[in-house]
Amino acid sequence: MPPLDPQVRAAVDAAGARAREVLTPEGLAAWQEQDAAARPRPTLDRLRDGGRFEVEEVRVPRADGSDLTLVSARPAGVREPLPLLYYLHGGGMVTGNAWSVLPRLLRGWALPLGLAVVSVEYRLAPHTRFPGAVEDCYAGLVRAVGLADRLGVDARRVIIGGKSAGGGLAAALALLARDRGGPAPVGQLLLSPMLDDRGDTFSSHQMAGHDTWDRTSNATAWQAVLGDRYGAADLPPYAAPARATDLSGLPPAYVDVGSAETFRDEAVAYADAIWRAGGEAELHVWPGACHGFDTLAPDAAVTQDAHDARTRWLRRVLQQ
Repeated sequence: MPPLDPQVRAAVDAAGARAREVLTPEGLAAWQEQDAAARPRPTLDRLRDGGRFEVEEVRVPRADGSDLTLVSARPAGVREPLPLLYYLHGGGMVTGNAWSVLPRLLRGWALPLGLAVVSVEYRLAPHTRFPGAVEDCYAGLVRAVGLADRLGVDARRVIIGGKSAGGGLAAALALLARDRGGPAPVGQLLLSPMLDDRGDTFSSHQMAGHDTWDRTSNATAWQAVLGDRYGAADLPPYAAPARATDLSGLPPAYVDVGSAETFRDEAVAYADAIWRAGGEAELHVWPGACHGFDTLAPDAAVTQDAHDARTRWLRRVLQQ
């Protein structure tokens, strides 16, 4: 396997057994309980950070009568419409929440770039299987664009993005919005995206038992999401974007992944497929990085390099 960056390795070692824990179908319920305890939702007051940010929850009605929650945040005191980062959290589509990702997004991008952020509380598997999560993401995008004036955002400058499962959902959302004639994002930010349910790339096998999210964990999550459709030959690309045969007409993509990561080869293949379709993609493969390296080792040099590259891409796309 590719060697880990020394700073990343030290962070993984310091994290202990939890960083190497493998998700299995039998352990999914306990995994979800542990994650909920480890990542409690910050309150809106905490997210407002003493008045630095304006934060509100927006309810979006679903067809079944239930509500989807969007968490909208923007730097306080700015009156002009801001570009919007429409963000989908990670967690294998089985864990995570819309609130916990906001502090880093607000500090890292909202303030320095003058961005608004909307984070989506999409439904998780296995309680809700495909297409529940991606339909939530689409409904939220339509609603956020429709409420642009209320949220103080510029509907013409929307970037969709996410990390891990959120990156895969962002890729699926770009396909769905294109095919339905929905809102047209100006970019898609795909960070270590979870794109392929088949789990048969070289890196998936190479990193088995080594990465912080390996092929067993990945297969468990995909099975929870897809149920009886797991591995089906006719699975639509809105479920697993790596299944797409037409990647034309998509917004410019930023794709990054670690060299020591399960998702390496599917991410590289996705960027290549965008290029082959005549599209625009910027690809970074971070040397010595495992899945979730930037969360595990926030002060590592490779994490800082990744953050700087992502920030430059965001700035460049928003200025076009």
